[in-house]
Amino acid sequence: MLLAKITGTITATIKDERLSGHRLLIADIVDAEGKTLSSTRIAIDSLGAGVGDRVILSSGSAARMPQGYASLPVDLATIAIVDRIDHR
Repeated sequence: MLLAKITGTITATIKDERLSGHRLLIADIVDAEGKTLSSTRIAIDSLGAGVGDRVILSSGSAARMPQGYASLPVDLATIAIVDRIDHR
């Protein structure tokens, strides 16, 4: 799992038909303090996350487990919207 901040959305009118109806988000992988570790990753979203939200992403084959994504060509998916991080 990865901690990320949503920085944008993607609109693609021509895409794999299995992605129709699914939201695509631009996410920066961040540390607990919010520092960007890796930028511009694309994730599929089923939670309604928006720009500025911190989320937890699932990657690899685990990204296809939520919401019946098994047949989708994805390797990064939102699995939680973060409310708070307590980090020392």
